[in-house]
Amino acid sequence: MHPHHCTTAAQRIRLASHMIAHEGTYGYVSQLSRESALSRQALYTLKSKGEEAMEGKFHPKEQVRREEVQKRRAVLLLLTEGHSSRDGIQRCLEEMMGVQMSTGKISAIIHDAGKRAQEWLDQHVPEGMRTLVFDEQYSSQRGKAYLNILDAHSSYVLASASPVAVDGESWSILFLTLQDQGVKWDIAVSDGGKAIGEAVREITPECVHQRDVWHVLHECQKVQGRVERAVNQLYEQIPKVEQQAKRIAAWKKPLGRNPKTDVAAHGWDVQQMEYLATSLQYLTHELHHLLEIVVLEEQSILSSWKRQEELDALLILFSKLCEMAPSSIKKEIEKLVRHVELALPHLVVFCQPLDQVHQSAKEQLGEAAVHLIGWAWLHRAILGPKTKKLVADFPPDWQPVVRELFAAWDEAVRSSSAVENWHSILRPFIAVHRHLDAHVLAILAVWHNHRVAPRGLHQGQSPLMRAGLAKKPTDWLAALGYPASPALPPQPCSIESSDMEIESIAA
Repeated sequence: MHPHHCTTAAQRIRLASHMIAHEGTYGYVSQLSRESALSRQALYTLKSKGEEAMEGKFHPKEQVRREEVQKRRAVLLLLTEGHSSRDGIQRCLEEMMGVQMSTGKISAIIHDAGKRAQEWLDQHVPEGMRTLVFDEQYSSQRGKAYLNILDAHSSYVLASASPVAVDGESWSILFLTLQDQGVKWDIAVSDGGKAIGEAVREITPECVHQRDVWHVLHECQKVQGRVERAVNQLYEQIPKVEQQAKRIAAWKKPLGRNPKTDVAAHGWDVQQMEYLATSLQYLTHELHHLLEIVVLEEQSILSSWKRQEELDALLILFSKLCEMAPSSIKKEIEKLVRHVELALPHLVVFCQPLDQVHQSAKEQLGEAAVHLIGWAWLHRAILGPKTKKLVADFPPDWQPVVRELFAAWDEAVRSSSAVENWHSILRPFIAVHRHLDAHVLAILAVWHNHRVAPRGLHQGQSPLMRAGLAKKPTDWLAALGYPASPALPPQPCSIESSDMEIESIAA
C-alpha cells in the first residue's frame, strides 16, 4: 500500500465524496481501497470527516453552538483549574485558542454559570441527618467574612456566602436557607465563634454543638511558643547579668535601665521559666491525648465520665501552673486557662454517644478484646488505612463487632478540618480576584463537589459520591449544561506528509 498516493486535499475530497455517494453499495469500499491504495479504515475516516464538514456547512447554527459551548468551557476551566483572573483568561484564550474575547463577555459567561451553579446546589441536597461544619473566612472588607458550611464526612460544600457581617443574624439567615432547601443536621462543629454559637442556639437549639479541638490545642501551642521564647531571652541575658555583677564587684555603676546584677536570682528565673515551659508542654500533651476519639487505659477504653474526671484534674493542674507563672507571662497563662475551661464542655460532646457502643462490644467480646480493637484503630495508618482490610485481619466471629466499633469511631467528629480545607482552596482565588461574589463561589462549590481525589483514603471518589448523590465521577461542566464535544477523529495522513510536517515545525 502506498499512502502517499492520497496527499492532496482534492484527492481526499474526491474519496470522501465517493464514499458518501456510494454508501451501502456492496463491495464498493473494497474496490476503492484497492484503487486508492488506502485501508478501509482510512476511507471510513475520510467519510466521517466529509459528513461532519457537510453538517457544519448545512447546519451552521449547531456548529456555532458547539464552538460557543467549548469557549465557555475553556473560560470556566481557566477560572477554576488555572486560578486565572478575567484578564488572564482573556490572554490565555487569545494565545492558546486564537479566540479574542472581551472581559465583559468573560464576566457574562461567569455570571451565567454562577446562576446555573446556584440552581444546581439548591437541587442537590444530601439526604438524612448530617454532621455539618461551620466557619468564617475573613475578607479584605473590615468586619466581613465568607460564611462556609460543609458536610463533615464527605466535604460536600452546602453553602458558601460572599462577605457579610460576622454576627448571629447572618448565620441565622444562612441556617434558615439551608433548612428551606431540605438540609437536616443534628451535630454542628465550629471553632467556638460567638456568632455561630448564637445562631445554633436560636435556630437549632436541639442540635449538638461540638467545639473544634484543634483550635484549642493551637492556642496551647501559641502560649507554649511564647514561654519558650521567654526562656531563650533569659538565657541570652545571662552574659549581660554576669557582666553587670562584675561591675558591681569592681565598685562601678551598672549600665542600662533596670539592670539585673544578681546572677543567682537570674538563674532562679531561668530555672522557673524552664519548669513552666516543660509543665505546659506536658499538660498540652495530656489534653491532646484525652481529646482523642479513642483513649486507652490499662486493659480497656476510657469511658466518657472517666475522661471527664481526667480533664477536670487537668484543669486543676493548669490553674496551679498559672499561680506559679512569673508576672511577665502570667496573663498569657491565665488567658489560656480561661480559654480551655470555657471550651471544655463542648470539646467532649462526641464521647457520650460512644459509651453505649463500647459497652455493647465489651459484653460480647470482653474489655481486653475491645482494648485491642481500639489499639488497632489508633494505629490504622500503619496497619492499613482501609477499614475493610483492617476488619478482615480480626477473627471472623469478632468482625461484626469490629465493624460496628470502627463505624462509630469513624462517624465521630471532633474537628472542623473539612471547612478548613475548603478555606485553603478559596485562598488562592481570593488572592487573584481580591473579592469572590456569589456567582464565583457557587461555581467553585460545584467544581469542588465534583473533584475526584487522586490519592488517599478517598481515591477515585468525589464529595458528590461520598455524600451519596452520585455513583460514579461526573463532569461538573456537563452538570451545568456545558457538555464536551465528542473528540474529532484523527486526520489520515501518510508517512511522507507526516515527515514534511515535522520538518516544517522543526524549521
